[in-house]
Amino acid sequence: MTSSLKEALVHEARGLGFDCVGVTDPGAIADAAKHFRSFLDTGAHGDMDWLAAHPERRADPRVLWAGVRSVIMLGVNYGPDENPLAILAQRTRGAISVYAQGDDYHDLIKKRLKALARWLVATSGAEVKVFVDTAAVMEKPLAQAAGLGWQGKHSNLVSREFGSWLFLGAIFSASDLPRDDADRDHCGSCNACQEICPTAAFPAPYKLDARRCISYLTIENKGPIPHEFRESIGNRIYGCDDCLAVCPWNKFAQEGREAKLAARTELRAPSLVELARLDDAAFRALFSKSPVKRIGRDRFVRNVLIAIGNADDASLAAEVERLLDDASPLVRGAAVWALSQLVERERFEALAAQAMGGETDESVRDEWLLGGGTTARPSS
Repeated sequence: MTSSLKEALVHEARGLGFDCVGVTDPGAIADAAKHFRSFLDTGAHGDMDWLAAHPERRADPRVLWAGVRSVIMLGVNYGPDENPLAILAQRTRGAISVYAQGDDYHDLIKKRLKALARWLVATSGAEVKVFVDTAAVMEKPLAQAAGLGWQGKHSNLVSREFGSWLFLGAIFSASDLPRDDADRDHCGSCNACQEICPTAAFPAPYKLDARRCISYLTIENKGPIPHEFRESIGNRIYGCDDCLAVCPWNKFAQEGREAKLAARTELRAPSLVELARLDDAAFRALFSKSPVKRIGRDRFVRNVLIAIGNADDASLAAEVERLLDDASPLVRGAAVWALSQLVERERFEALAAQAMGGETDESVRDEWLLGGGTTARPSS
């Protein structure tokens, strides 16, 4: 019965649009739990307090739900149709992570998971629970245990069939289904993902310090981006694909077949100038149904301003000056730094003298003081 149910499950999952499916034991990730606790103990999760909440639930699916007997891991391929690294050379354009250039994958995958879960309940009669990314589930170790791929040296999942480009979802089932063999590590001596990281976010293979990661800095970080990372961010305005895109296993990757996950034309290489002009309503309209929307307009424009500061194009200074009066201190502070990279010191100091008299936010005042003292371009 369980073997035939497993075969039918795989067939149903593929019919719903999942590109890969595997089953593992709920107790299969004990080693991953140890690594996760070490990650938390070193503070490498930064301000992502939700990761540190109830770590015992992440460490063992049976703590999250005592009734689970099988963990079904599913993947959807979102392979890009062009090299994600190419945009980095277009310095007046913004680089948005591949996963965020289309519709929010959470919505798409959750609908498919729920449809598969309904089928499984109707077929087996056993209770199920559905998870996609937002719950206390260690998807990547479970996916490796279920044979979908392995966690590479960048800590993300790598598939021999789909490279770095898989969205993951999980169904916990009370049915005792046949297990798949765990995948093994195929990274070998390759360190490409470690070497390409612009901010040295990997202290060692298989270890990530999120506090240095551009994805963390541009998405999860709610405050000003630390000065030490700003130039390294380049034109990356939402996330970073460098360590994923450079992986040699991507030579076997396939372009994603789901239209809703495909890159929108307006998000492939958007103009930094146009993005800097977004108010809250325009931001929400542009990023409707997009994961980008969750960070809000102010954090996003902060990122855009860092990218403008890195563009090495003095003609963009006028756009930046306009944002010195923005309602958000976060935006104003980033605008100050961008100006310090674009205008001559004499012009910067004149603007600083004008702004400091009315500026009440301490962090923005600090940006003016630091910019004038150390980073503004010398007058020619």
